Parts: sequence; C-alpha cells; structure tokens
Amino acid sequence: MSVRFGLLGAGRIGKVHARAVTGDPGASLVAVADAVPAAAQAIADQYGCAVRTVEAILAAGDIDAVVICTPTDTHADLIERFARAGKAVFCEKPIDLSLDRVKACLKVVRETRATLMVGFNRRFDPHFRAVRAEIDKGTIGAVEMVTITSRDPGPPPMDYIARSGGIFRDMTIHDFDMARFLLGEDVATVTATASVLVDPAIGKAGDFDSVNVILTTASGRQCVITNSRRATYGYDQRIEVHGSRGAVSAENQRPVSIEVATSAGYTRPPLHDFFMTRYTEAYAAEIAAFIATLSGGGPASPSGEDGLAALLLADCAVKSVAEGRTVRVSELA
Repeated sequence: MSVRFGLLGAGRIGKVHARAVTGDPGASLVAVADAVPAAAQAIADQYGCAVRTVEAILAAGDIDAVVICTPTDTHADLIERFARAGKAVFCEKPIDLSLDRVKACLKVVRETRATLMVGFNRRFDPHFRAVRAEIDKGTIGAVEMVTITSRDPGPPPMDYIARSGGIFRDMTIHDFDMARFLLGEDVATVTATASVLVDPAIGKAGDFDSVNVILTTASGRQCVITNSRRATYGYDQRIEVHGSRGAVSAENQRPVSIEVATSAGYTRPPLHDFFMTRYTEAYAAEIAAFIATLSGGGPASPSGEDGLAALLLADCAVKSVAEGRTVRVSELA
C-alpha cells in the first residue's frame, strides 16, 4: 500500500522532503501547504500534487501522513492536531524549543497512539550507519570515546538566527542525537564552551557561532563535539569512534570522490556545499524508514522521546555556558 503524504512547509527543507517522498515507490505526495502560496505552487507544479490549506490536509481522507517542515514554533501544535486527526507524523527537529512544551506534546502523542518520527536524518546517512554497524558487530570493542565534527560553510541569515533557539538547539542538536546514537549509553554530564568568532552580529543577537561540548556517560564514556558556523572549505561532517579494540571513522564526503596526482602534488575535489546535497541519501532513507514503520515495520525511530533527549542535552549546554560549569543532565530532566 502506498502511503499518501501531505507536506506542511515548502521552504528549503520542505523541498528536500518533497524530493524524498516522491522518489520512494511506497509513497505519493498528495498535497502541499505553505503560508507563501508561490512556494507551495512551485512544489505542486514540480511534483504534480495539489495545493491545500493545513486545515484541508487535516480533514483530508486521501492523506495518511504528514511531513512537518514549518517554523519550529508551529511544530508541537501541528503534531498534536494531526495526531488527534489520526494521521501519522514525521516532524523536522526540534519538536519545540521548550522542554515542557515537548513533554506536553508527547503526552498527546501517547494518548492518541499516534506514530511520530523526528527528523534526525544523520542517523540514516550510509557512512554514519556503517560506523554504527561496526560498533554493533564488536569490531572496535567497547566504545570509549566519540569525536563529532560538524561545521557549516557559513552562518544562516540573521532573521533565522534570531528565532532558531540558539546554536545548541538548532545546530548542535543533530550532534547530540548522533552522540546518543553512537555512545550506547545515556549522557550524564554536559560541559560546553561557546564564542563569537565568525560574525559579531550573531553575538548581538544573543547567540554563538563557535562551540565545543564534552558529553560524559555514567560509566565514563566521552563524546567531544565541535561546531562552527564557518568552514571556508565546505560542509565539514566527520565522526570517529574509539574503542577498546580499535577505531572506526567516517570522513568527509565529496560530490566526486577522486584524487589527482601531478608534479604539483595531490588534489581532491571540494566538499559538498551544504546539507541538501551531503545528506541526500540520508533524507531518502529516513522517509523510507518512516514508510516502513507505517507498514508494520516496528516503532518509529528516532522517536519523540529521542527528540526530547537531544533538546535536554542542548538545554544543559546552554546552562553550562551561562554558568561556566559542568551540568548534570539530571538537573534539567
């Protein structure tokens, strides 16, 4: 059975998910809604779906599931509305910027027994999944240390910075989820440092553009996360996991993976320029996993609880920077 989708939000990430849904043989894109009519119409024209209001999609009998790509402050309300309407929900991270609001939303999800999957797409990147597979096989023994490097080519627009919830909740939240995915244990403490090194305007907006975080589990396993809003050489995405018997890593990816050797030395093509191209396979794979869940393939993962856990770590990082100390996760849980 083909899963019939409604798309809420036709912006940059909405376009990515429209491509993923329409590229899956087990899905069809029925309708799209956006506050900007021209944006919705562009997707409708490209993929042959209808333009409808959110209310019409909510009431539609020909839509089984929705992909929520609207601004963050609308996510929790939309999840609740569509859960109560009996539709499955895939929602981009985060569910909300408030832990209490996320908890209230997840209560509705549980009460309605709705399917909710949160868009932490990096879990579905084939290179990162291969790292996890080596961990699961025991190739490197017990995990001891994880290193995650995530640097954007440049900062987002200032109007986005102002409503993003800050770098920890907007950018590092992906790495918090990846840390949980790789560590295999719950995080017990968070120590974070943050600076403004890229653009003074980011600091004036109350945010940071350069951060480092150390996560520690109860057994002592550690994860170091480094983020920057500036990487002049491209979209920098790397992970390494060190274990008791060895290590496994995933290096940066390039649109073309070649190396040229001449008398001038060795050269390689540039990195991907941003997430839309770097994680194309991951976006397709996560939608496929969501469809499989709806076809009886087990519980949705990453779940709403995974979204809550990543936001909790982000809040701990914010508190760590503000107070200049290590924060125990139990303080905010």
